[in-house]
Amino acid sequence: MAYTLVTANRNYSSWSLRPWVLMTTLGIPFADRIEPFASMNNHAAFRAFSPTGQVPVLIDGDRTIWDSLGIVLYLAERHDGVWPADPAARAWAMCAVTEMHGGFGALRNERTMTVGQRVAPTAGSDALSRDVARLAELWSEGLERFGGPWLAGPAFTVVDAFYAPVAFRVRSYGIDVGAAGARWVAWMLEQPAMREWERQALAETFRERAHEAEVAAVGEVIEDRRAR
Repeated sequence: MAYTLVTANRNYSSWSLRPWVLMTTLGIPFADRIEPFASMNNHAAFRAFSPTGQVPVLIDGDRTIWDSLGIVLYLAERHDGVWPADPAARAWAMCAVTEMHGGFGALRNERTMTVGQRVAPTAGSDALSRDVARLAELWSEGLERFGGPWLAGPAFTVVDAFYAPVAFRVRSYGIDVGAAGARWVAWMLEQPAMREWERQALAETFRERAHEAEVAAVGEVIEDRRAR
């Protein structure tokens, strides 16, 4: 089985991280193809390989599977371990994954992903406060109900992959997600796949102007660990 996973810049592309960390952690082989953001207007160029003009995209022979959720659903039909084995944990994980995929808009907009920077953020909106409170509640619930150390029990699954970009955001902006959430973030950031993604992010010298502006608009960059 020869997959190609098309992703974008490690520092910025939170949606790319989800299937990448899932496939890497579960040992699902794939060719790693990076298509860097040239600008925020990537649509035309990305349309050459992506129906939506966005990443990530999974290529499986003559099939193109787009959208991070579409990709993981496709993989779940072909590989064990994508969803939790326990029925209750699996039901919870399905809800948590779709909630992440369709929600948390304020978190995305006001705390955009930047793996290599540390930011002292300005005060966020009420919507951001609600998103952060919901994250703390959701993560605590999963860890308590299913025993950890992963969000849905003893094994890494897709729900951890879908919240992986948030782990970087928590660290970059110093977001308070409660004691249980902080333990999961620390655990997640130490995993080999996450450390490898971070290594690649820190090695990038490319800077995309619009993404950099998004970070500057929500706080003061107090440290930048990326290569120059």
